[in-house]
Amino acid sequence: MTTDLLLAFVLGYLLGSIPFGLLLTRFTGKGDLRDIGSGNIGATNVLRTGSKPLAAATLILDCLKATAAILVARAIWPDSDIAAAAGALIGHLYPVWLKFRGGKGVATFLGVLIPLFWQAALIYAAIWIGLLILLRVSSIAGIAAAISAPITALIFGQQGLLPLLAGFALLVVWKHRENISRLIAGTEPKVGARKT
Repeated sequence: MTTDLLLAFVLGYLLGSIPFGLLLTRFTGKGDLRDIGSGNIGATNVLRTGSKPLAAATLILDCLKATAAILVARAIWPDSDIAAAAGALIGHLYPVWLKFRGGKGVATFLGVLIPLFWQAALIYAAIWIGLLILLRVSSIAGIAAAISAPITALIFGQQGLLPLLAGFALLVVWKHRENISRLIAGTEPKVGARKT
């Protein structure tokens, strides 16, 4: 069983560490995403290239790679969901291929919730999209959505998932620490703004 969990974690890590934002921008001639805007490999920074379709594709793929990791692991190694989920998020946040400098995990966290806890996924998506539309500040929307996951687990009585989701939320908040500093300073850019 321990071997199964380790293999599920490795599978999750390998899928989670695929830097779709970086790959898509390179393949479409937009250059190295790490040299654009914030240098982050996620969908918000892809949007700063001026391509909404690329940003949407990055968001969807970053989400679905985590979902795929969990579903594949579940099919091969029953009861390995948690290990695959942890691998997928950690792989996205800290990909070995990019010297452990990955994304911020908001889309990937949603991808984890879809197969594990669909009610939390719906609430997460509603908060994320709602705050994006209302405030147009990606970091606030992402942080609020991430924090909603363990709260939803608590409300729905999913104590088994609570430690995992709380840990994931803390990781997402940690990855947004520079954004939080900019929010405090009043210099955080809004979605759609180009940052050079």
